[in-house]
Amino acid sequence: MPERRPNQFDPASEHAPPITPAVPPIGRHDPFAAFRSPGYSFFTAGNLLSLTGRQMLAVAVEWEIYRRTHSATALGLVGLVFAVPIVGLSLPAGHLADRISRKHIITVSQILTTLTSVALALVSWQHLRIPQMSILRASNDGLSAIAGVFERHQPAFHFDDASIPLIYLLLFIGAIVRTFSWAARASFFPTLVPRDAFSNAVTWNNSAFQIASVVGPAISGFLIAHIGFPIVYMIDAITAFLFFLLVLPIPRAKQARERVEQSTWRSLLAGMKFVFSKKVILATITLDLFAVLLGGATALLPIFADQILRCGPIGLGWMRAAPAIGAFAMALTVAFLRPMRQAGKMLLWCVSGFGVATIVFGLSKALWLSLLMLFLAGALDSVSVIIRGSIVQLITPDEMRGRVSSVNNIFIGTSNEFGALESGLTAALFGPVISVVGGGIGTILVVIGSALKWPEIRKIRALDRTLG
Repeated sequence: MPERRPNQFDPASEHAPPITPAVPPIGRHDPFAAFRSPGYSFFTAGNLLSLTGRQMLAVAVEWEIYRRTHSATALGLVGLVFAVPIVGLSLPAGHLADRISRKHIITVSQILTTLTSVALALVSWQHLRIPQMSILRASNDGLSAIAGVFERHQPAFHFDDASIPLIYLLLFIGAIVRTFSWAARASFFPTLVPRDAFSNAVTWNNSAFQIASVVGPAISGFLIAHIGFPIVYMIDAITAFLFFLLVLPIPRAKQARERVEQSTWRSLLAGMKFVFSKKVILATITLDLFAVLLGGATALLPIFADQILRCGPIGLGWMRAAPAIGAFAMALTVAFLRPMRQAGKMLLWCVSGFGVATIVFGLSKALWLSLLMLFLAGALDSVSVIIRGSIVQLITPDEMRGRVSSVNNIFIGTSNEFGALESGLTAALFGPVISVVGGGIGTILVVIGSALKWPEIRKIRALDRTLG
């Protein structure tokens, strides 16, 4: 779900000498340990802005597509559009992040993200003037046929707006860019902090994501209700460009590379082999994958806002923000408390609680209760993110971080997106309530199965340099 101060070296130089970060006295817990390292604050500020814009865009896209189609399947297909690039390109993206400058990948991806968001704003703004070209009509006919398979009980859906296929196309292009950007970001920020600050950096990175997930949806819902969709997409373009500007002055850290060059194919598979050889990483990633795949209700929030809770786009914005508020509160708590000593058991209990909160949300008919359950789900999920992220970064050597981060992205990124597809299709078949409640029950069963399959999870203790 980071920051830095400029130093006396030329910020344009990619080979500035390393600077020893300030280290607190041994035995004292420093909740701001990650921020003692130069460059981290620039990265975090840019990352926060970029994520805020992305969260605003997510709310706007979901509401625009649902308003133009009234189709649960259409919402599920958004998840598929995001998932395909993750599955197909994460390993090449990780390979690239371990071979060339991660900083350069991030800056280029932010420029491309800016351009796709500007295009999305133009399509949304001029959607009524887009000519009904044959390829767009054929695409809408295909989308309508897919929806018809799952929504026979809901004949009100329609795919007649020429902008819908173009929105999907731009989302797909944006997803390709983000796949490469994510691999670079995930393997770039650990090089900016000392090893003992990894867990703290992961905690604050998660905090940045949660702040963005609070601010973004709330602002987006307000802007959608009072101004319109295009302004939201333009704000995402601006925040992406600001991230580009903030990354520029960060000196590129020395990037470790494997001493023995492998073939491209063997290099691509190396990250996968590493993950499967480390049972602790494999167990925690798998647990998170299936929990999110089954237990996510985010993709269906427009339906709950429209049909069940009847709270409109502003209510949708607050429902999207509620999990992030809970996650941010939990991340702050974790940052200021001493490190966890029984991280594995904590992980299992938190994912179980996430499943329970999902079930109650699915059954709720009151907005206040729904918001409370989303808050709790976000808080509990935040612990899972911190633990999994810390484990991956602590166990993985720097020369493999790009590829291992990409494998992690395949697991976690696709769980979010395929979870959205699963939720959309099951909601189309059985209704949104059964979809969400069934997913929550499935999450609890996954926890039980994971604890039995991998007893190593329960044995995970402190998230520090002793882990491995």
